[in-house]
Amino acid sequence: MADIGKPNILLIVVDQLRADAPGYARGLGAVTPNLDRLAARGVRFGRHFAQGAPCGPGRASIATGQYVMNHRVTGNDTPTAATLKTLPRFMRELGYDPALVGYTTAVPDPRTVDPADPRRGRASIPGDWDVVRDFEGERLHYLAWLSGLGYQADRSYEALFEVPGPTGRTPFCPSPVAAEHSDTAWCVEGALDYLRIRRDRPWFLHLGIFRPHPPFVPAAPWHRQVDPAGIPRPVRAASAQAEASVHPLLALLLDTMKATSGLPGLPGLARDIADDDLAAMRAGYLGLVGEVDAQLGRVIALLEETGQLDRTLVVLTADHGEQLGDHHLLSKRGYFPQSYHVPCIVVDPRPAADPTRGQEVRAFTENVDLLPTLLDWLGQPVPRQCNGRSLLPFVHGDPPRQWRDHAHWEYDFGDVAGGRAHERLGIARHECSLVVQCSEAFAYVHFAAQPPLLFDLQRDPGWLVDVADAPAYREAALDQARRLLSWRMSHADFTLAPH
Repeated sequence: MADIGKPNILLIVVDQLRADAPGYARGLGAVTPNLDRLAARGVRFGRHFAQGAPCGPGRASIATGQYVMNHRVTGNDTPTAATLKTLPRFMRELGYDPALVGYTTAVPDPRTVDPADPRRGRASIPGDWDVVRDFEGERLHYLAWLSGLGYQADRSYEALFEVPGPTGRTPFCPSPVAAEHSDTAWCVEGALDYLRIRRDRPWFLHLGIFRPHPPFVPAAPWHRQVDPAGIPRPVRAASAQAEASVHPLLALLLDTMKATSGLPGLPGLARDIADDDLAAMRAGYLGLVGEVDAQLGRVIALLEETGQLDRTLVVLTADHGEQLGDHHLLSKRGYFPQSYHVPCIVVDPRPAADPTRGQEVRAFTENVDLLPTLLDWLGQPVPRQCNGRSLLPFVHGDPPRQWRDHAHWEYDFGDVAGGRAHERLGIARHECSLVVQCSEAFAYVHFAAQPPLLFDLQRDPGWLVDVADAPAYREAALDQARRLLSWRMSHADFTLAPH
C-alpha cells in the first residue's frame, strides 16, 4: 500500500437497490450518471447476490462475512451474537475509527445488554461504530431536524408520506418533504461534513442510504424523472392465481401482502394493483434511485476535488433488492432473485486495477465476499470466521482458478401473515425457512418442511414453471439437492475447528 499511503475506505450500502435498476445495467432504466461513472472507474459484478432478506439478515452477512445459516440473524429484530467479530471491530483493530452515517440494521446480543436497555430486542446501532449521523430506528434525529425547518414531524417517519383524506393528494403525488430536505440529502450532508474534516487523516466510512426503500414517494423533481410508459413490464405469470399455484408459500404471500408495502394510501393487496398504478409505482422507485445517484455524486465529487479519491477504495452494494411487482409481489419476500440480486461495484485506485476498469465480472459473487475484500485490500488475511473470499483477484485481472459456480441466499418467512405463517402452512415455526441455490442452468429452492422447487433457467429465466417433480428433471433435482447439502457441509461455521 506504500504507493498511496494509509488508505481510506468508503463502503456504500444502498437499501433495497435491485441489480437491474442502475442505468449501466440496462434494465429498469433509472437515470444514474454517477453510478455509471463509478462503474466505469472500477469493476462491476453482474451476478452479485445478497445472502438474506429483509435488512437485518442481509446486513449481518456484510458485517460478518457469514451466510445466514452461520450468523443466524434471520430477521430485523434478531440479535447478532456478541461472539461474532463484525466489520467495525475489524477496522478498529487495524487502527481506523469506523464511522457510520445513516443507516444499518443490527440488534445487540441480549446476553450483553441489561433487560431495561431500550436497545434490547429492536434494531439499533451496536457500539462498535462511531455514529456521525443517525438514521436508525424511529429516525428521531432526522424528524427533529425536519421539525426545526417547520415540517409537522412529531408523529413518525412513515406519517410524513401519508395521504390525508380530502386534500386532493394521491399516493402518486411527490413527497411533501422537499428534495433538499429528504433523508437521502440529510445523510449525504452528514457524510460530506465528515469527509471535509477528515481529509488529512485516513478514514473508514460506512455510508448507509435508506432509499429507494418504500414508501416509493420521491420528492420533486425526481417523481417525474422516469416515464412510467418506458419501464419494462413486470416479470410474472399471467395472473396472480397462476402465480399462487406454484407453491403454498407464494400463495400465502400473495394472499397477505398489502399494496401499502409500496405506497401509503393505496388500497387492497399488492397482487391487485392496476397495471397503470404499478407502472407509476415503479417509476417512483426509479425516481428515488435517481435521487440517490445524484446525492452520491456529491460524495464522489468532494473526494475528487480534495484529492482523496486516489487513495480511497470505494465499494458499493445493497442489503437486498425489491420485487416491485415482479411475480405480483412487492417488498423483499420469498425466494425470487429480484429480492436478492443486487449491484456491486469495487473501485480500487491503485495501478494494479487499471487493466480491468469498466469491466463486468460474470462470476457468481456474494455479499459475504465484501469483508474479505476490505481486509485483503488492507493486506490482512481472511479470517476463518468468513464464508466469502476476496474479490480483489477479479479487480486486478487475475481471477481465481477455482470459484463458486452457484450463488446462495436464505429466507426466514416466519413473520409472514402477521407472524402466523407456520399456522397457515401447517408447519412448525422453526420450519419457516428456505434456501436458494442458483446457477446458470438451474435455480433450486429447498424448504425445511415443504416441497422443493426447481426452475430450468435456460428455458424459464423468469422462474415461472416449477419442474421439480417432472420425470425429465428427476436427476437434475437430485443433483441440485446433493450440491446444496455439500455447500452447507463445507460452509458450516468452523471458526474453532481445526484445519
